Amino acid sequence: MMLSPYTDVLQDEMLREIARRGDVRAFPALSTLLREGDTTDAFYILLSGRVKVFGTDAKGREVVYNTLGPGEYFGELSLDGSPRSASVQSLEPVHCVLVRGTEMRAFLAQHPDFALHLIRHLIGLLRRATDSVKSLALDDVYSRLAKLLQEMAEPDASGRLVVPHKLTQQDLAERVGASREMISRILQQLVKGGYIERQGRRMVLLKKLPPGW
Repeated sequence: MMLSPYTDVLQDEMLREIARRGDVRAFPALSTLLREGDTTDAFYILLSGRVKVFGTDAKGREVVYNTLGPGEYFGELSLDGSPRSASVQSLEPVHCVLVRGTEMRAFLAQHPDFALHLIRHLIGLLRRATDSVKSLALDDVYSRLAKLLQEMAEPDASGRLVVPHKLTQQDLAERVGASREMISRILQQLVKGGYIERQGRRMVLLKKLPPGW
């Protein structure tokens, strides 16, 4: 099976093949599917709904590493037997396939096409982690927020760039490593300057965001 162009979303044939080795589970919104530090090694494939992947400190503060949707997967970093490196929580009702680590490792040995996919996926995670460390060290909060909004924005039917997910100011703060108050001030200024429009929790990018603020 060819995997070009590369995407983290599994192709249907591969998804069905892996799913046959696991069990379908349902979780309500705001359920914790994985906890950072756990020693479980199951692999999860999302069939429906969205989850956030995040870490916390001793004070309960969160940083969100990623959000995932249908066809994407998580839990792959514990296939080596190490403890979980992040927690995962459902943002809405979720259905997923849970594949035990032993089954997943057997599947990897038998399917080099998926092993190649997983290698590419892990390379992508490493690149994003490197970019994140660089951004936190060198960019200000506005630059990190602008980059995040532009990465998440997708064209709608009319061609407008829309951030499709309903994100609160706290959600954005956790994604860029800032306070909710700082995010609120920046968004207010972007609205005032005619750069974005708020539609409930959704945002429309009306024009290219300025390089600095």
